[in-house]
Amino acid sequence: MYASIRSYGDRSLAAALAARADEIRTVIGDVPGFRAYYLVEAGDGTVSVTVCDDQAGAEESNRVAADWLRSNMPELGGAAPTVSAGAVLISA
Repeated sequence: MYASIRSYGDRSLAAALAARADEIRTVIGDVPGFRAYYLVEAGDGTVSVTVCDDQAGAEESNRVAADWLRSNMPELGGAAPTVSAGAVLISA
């Protein structure tokens, strides 16, 4: 498995995305090899985690998330997130 972690500096983005949870599930859930998606309202921003079968799926999740934000929430999409990604070593 492979995970992609997107960190957005805007904490208000979490509530705005949560309000559109069904749309987010559809967009991210259609990514080939999709396994899981998590949205976290962090103290200093918003963080999303997508887990896919492989790196290609995780990279595709980054692309579709960015496209969806630009198209559907341009006022909140703002600056590009900081993205970290890598192989999942432990899953519990």
